[in-house]
Amino acid sequence: MASTKTTYTEEDVLEFVNSYVEKEQKKADSLKLIALMREWSGFEPKMWGPTIIGFGSYHYKYASGHEGDAPIIGFSPRKAAISLYVYSDTVKSKLLLQQLGSFKMGKACIYVKKLSEIDIPVLQELVEESIAYLNEHHECSCLKK
Repeated sequence: MASTKTTYTEEDVLEFVNSYVEKEQKKADSLKLIALMREWSGFEPKMWGPTIIGFGSYHYKYASGHEGDAPIIGFSPRKAAISLYVYSDTVKSKLLLQQLGSFKMGKACIYVKKLSEIDIPVLQELVEESIAYLNEHHECSCLKK
């Protein structure tokens, strides 16, 4: 069975942002997201894999038997867009997406060019909905909060 590539690392989050993110706007957005996600989740930022900044963790196990740990919420300041890992497939989340602003949706992540193009209070609601979903369906560090 394949191993999970996205695992917690000891890399420094701010060092990653300062060395990896080239555009000043994306760097500023990344620092703002770190502050917001720290506040919303109650967890300190940690690096997951080489490019994901995550907050908290949960354990998942699929019917196939594959299991692992992942951040409760997170983001990656990729070159094309910021990838937001804050989405759980719930009715409320689908409704919130309609109010979020300018973004593209992947299978499980939201791609935004700039934070100024989305509604931050709606993003907060998406985060809170995702944390609630994970709390209910997985072994989650959010239970310990």
